[in-house]
Amino acid sequence: MTTRGRPRHFDRDAALRQAMQVFWERGYEGASLSDLTEAMGIKAPSLYAAFGCKEALFREAVELYDSVEGGATNRALQEAPTARAAVEAMLRDNVKEYVSPSKPSGCMIVLAAVAGTAENQGVREFLAELRRGSTTAIQRRLDRGRAEGELPAGTDTSAMAGFYATVLQGLSIQARDGASLETMAAIVDCAMAAWDALVKRRTKR
Repeated sequence: MTTRGRPRHFDRDAALRQAMQVFWERGYEGASLSDLTEAMGIKAPSLYAAFGCKEALFREAVELYDSVEGGATNRALQEAPTARAAVEAMLRDNVKEYVSPSKPSGCMIVLAAVAGTAENQGVREFLAELRRGSTTAIQRRLDRGRAEGELPAGTDTSAMAGFYATVLQGLSIQARDGASLETMAAIVDCAMAAWDALVKRRTKR
């Protein structure tokens, strides 16, 4: 039996991908219901029947984004042979993704809801938790480098992870503002030039 309000040939996965594009480009609050339904090729009742509400749709769209578009960070942190190489690959690979002409610029998780109205606090907290998770993943890779002797025992991996996560998020904003690949590559050069100084910074006891 067909769900009420849903088109006969409704493709939920394709509709979700279109919603992801809208949220990525316009942000959570900037994406109106009409923007979403037009891009998804459905009516509002079908959206509610398939996804529940706008916030639930957004959360699914973010999960889709993270699985299909957010792999550069995980690949770099998991596959690069050293902590330094992992951080550099993370920055450079993401920069290339951020300026790809085939998709909205920047990172959806960084840009979709940094600020907004009070009633959407839950959305902001959801994205903030994902960003904190990225910082934690960077620190885990740095901790591994410290355990393997690449970094000195007293290296403040928490501060380093916070610094490089901040650079990564800033690059996303630069991309949305129209910065070129060359400009952002130079920013990555500067960030990596700071590596030795950061390694020398010791954890406060």
